[in-house]
Amino acid sequence: MNPEAEQPVGAKTVSRRRAGVPVWRTGKPDAFLAAAVDTARTAIEGITAPATIGQHLAAKSEGDRLVTHLFESRLAGYLGWQWYAVLTRNSRSKVVTVNELGLLPSEDSILAPEWVPWAERVRPEDEQEPEPVPAQEPEEDQDQESGDEEPDDGGEPGDEARTS
Repeated sequence: MNPEAEQPVGAKTVSRRRAGVPVWRTGKPDAFLAAAVDTARTAIEGITAPATIGQHLAAKSEGDRLVTHLFESRLAGYLGWQWYAVLTRNSRSKVVTVNELGLLPSEDSILAPEWVPWAERVRPEDEQEPEPVPAQEPEEDQDQESGDEEPDDGGEPGDEARTS
């Protein structure tokens, strides 16, 4: 059954979700795993610099003994993204295992602008005048300037390498 379908028309729904935190399964997270914030942060520090990890945002239940911790991203170019660490443990165990780490976009992340056709993007002020091609100098002048001429000593090339 869908609880939203049973609500009367015009009824207001109250959202308890914080901005930027994705909607996941509802349910109470495992208390031991939810308290393992330091373990999650340390695991994420293994893949990024500690300065790129912000405050802890949430601990969400993904199932029995499976919790995802979300941290604010301070990584340049990833405004609104969130670091995540998925933690688990065996039944009756106090040993926390890190399953997965990564970076996720949120509703607050930067989105690409809407696509605009090329004909609408190019404006008259964007066009540039073609650059004039510099006139080439005569070959004689180029040789003198570059020093490509060989000195005329009257001998054959390679004479200086011969010994008598």
